[in-house]
Amino acid sequence: MFNKGSKLNSIFTGSCPRCQNESMYEDKNPLHLTKVLKMNENCSHCGLKYQIEPSFFYGAMYVSYGLNVAVGIAAFIVSFVFFGASISQSFISIIITLILLFPFVLRLSRNLYINMFISYDPKAGQK
Repeated sequence: MFNKGSKLNSIFTGSCPRCQNESMYEDKNPLHLTKVLKMNENCSHCGLKYQIEPSFFYGAMYVSYGLNVAVGIAAFIVSFVFFGASISQSFISIIITLILLFPFVLRLSRNLYINMFISYDPKAGQK
């Protein structure tokens, strides 16, 4: 399921969607907040240009919105239903959860978005 060649591998590791041999990001750690969105220009292995067209990753904002809504709903359900928190405490838990997961959601949304357009090619980058 997470083997090389699967979309899930590229999405969760942030690797090149075409060859899956290297990270798309300059810094693999999403917790370095100043570098969370700094991407390499191209894949050094297969040559894929990550910025397919100008402002390509603006579309990832829609993916990010959907992910944040899902995370917010999950945080509400966990705090309200499972822990029995009040409505105000549940909304505070939503805010805290979204703030803590912000860098992960940013990267995940970019990874999902580029994987919608680029497919794995096992022959990519071979000489």
